[in-house]
Parts: sequence; C-alpha cells; structure tokens
Amino acid sequence: MLIAVTRPVSPTLAQCELTHLAREPIDIARATAQHAAYEERLGELGAGIVRAPAAPDLPDAVFVEDTALVLAEVAVITRPGSPRRRLETAAVATLLSAYRPLACLTPPATLDGGDVLQIERTLFVGRSSRTNEAGVEQLRRLLAPFDYRVIPVEFTGCLHLKSAVTRIADELLLANPDWVSSSPFRPLEAIPVDAREPYGANALRIAGTVVYPAQFPRTRDRMVERGLGVVSLDCSELAKAEGAVTCCSLVFQDGESAYR
Repeated sequence: MLIAVTRPVSPTLAQCELTHLAREPIDIARATAQHAAYEERLGELGAGIVRAPAAPDLPDAVFVEDTALVLAEVAVITRPGSPRRRLETAAVATLLSAYRPLACLTPPATLDGGDVLQIERTLFVGRSSRTNEAGVEQLRRLLAPFDYRVIPVEFTGCLHLKSAVTRIADELLLANPDWVSSSPFRPLEAIPVDAREPYGANALRIAGTVVYPAQFPRTRDRMVERGLGVVSLDCSELAKAEGAVTCCSLVFQDGESAYR
C-alpha cells in the first residue's frame, strides 16, 4: 500500500523559518485549505494518508519531508539544520517506527530531507545552510550496509536541493539550471523551468502522475508537452513559507521504497 505521511498546518506557520524569501503575511485558513486539497489529491492518486500529530507550537511542522528519509530498508530520522525544527522529529520517528527500522543522525550532523534526491540506489545530497558535510558523511555511513551511494551536490539560490531539481519520470528531471548543474545527474535528462518561474523545479511524482504547483503554468506546459500527466494544486500560501509539493509529505510503499 502507498503511504503518504502528512502533518497539519500549524496556526503559527507565519512564524516559519525563512532563508531566501522576504516574510509575507500568510493566510492560515487558506494554507490549511490548500493542504487539505493536497491530501485529497494524494488520496485520489492511491495514497493512504497517515497524519502525524498536530504540532501547533512548531511553525514548520507541516513540511514533514525534512524530518526523515524513508528507504526500502530503513527510515533515517534527520537532524534538521534549524535547531527549532529538530523538535519536529520525535513524533515522526514514532510514527515511522511502525513501518521501518529507524536510524538517526546525531551531532554534529545536520541534514534536511528536502536536500536529498533519490534516484534508484543513489542519494544526491545538497550541501546547504541546513545540511552540512557531517550530515552527508554520517548518512553515507548509515546507508553503506544497504549498498546506497551518497553523492554531495552543490547548488545555490534556494533553500533545499529539491527546490532546484526533482525527478518527474524514470529518466527525466525538472530543474532550474541557474541553481544546479545537471552534470551530477547524468545520463538523466533535465527539463529546464521557465526562466520566469525560478521556483518551479519542485514537483512530486506519485503513481505515475506529477503533482505540481498551479503558480507555474509555463513550466507545467513544458512537462505536458513531454507527455507527462500533471495535476495542478494551489500552494501559494505554503510557498510563502518556502514550502512546495514534496515538502508536505513522506510518500512510500509500505514495505518498499517510495522514490521511484
């Protein structure tokens, strides 16, 4: 069964961590409605929604992707780069322990799940303000018994690696070439985002469909022209908190890896 772990929008979302965006007012009711529509769409695509407990005092808790990596053999509980966000991991670890054995990153490692792009048995890990070299190396050691490769990737201009590049088909990526080079991911091809939509590289592939923010129509058209099935969602309020479609869930098969 396909599982999508989500977490409710916090009423304190407007106090979220921000790195690359200026702070704007966030309509919490609208953000909550957008998140509900997101969950509904994942359910329509075949995912069973499993909600982590609400965390009203943790502004960024809705961005559950950053707290864990769920692989076929193990769930790695991360150590987010923001100290406040480390408080989010305990509840997620408890939930995931029903599905996978757990491994946990420890100090001095920091790593956000949004910095990890899985392509089969290779994990590309972005070096960022949230993920340090110790995090990359500790992840490599933890996963060595399972025969995963961990490859560090440089990028710029955005918070997480998956703000710059995501996988949208077996042999196809969506990327902002101004923020990340396609060289580390070869031989996979990358569709470039429209230059007017620099934040358009974050897409969630689930059950053969690409879930994608409605605010990037030009880039959406590029994917449709390549024959991809794309469903659009309004994520505008969540985007003000540097969130996007991959950030709001941990998607995996109960019993095997999710990121195919």
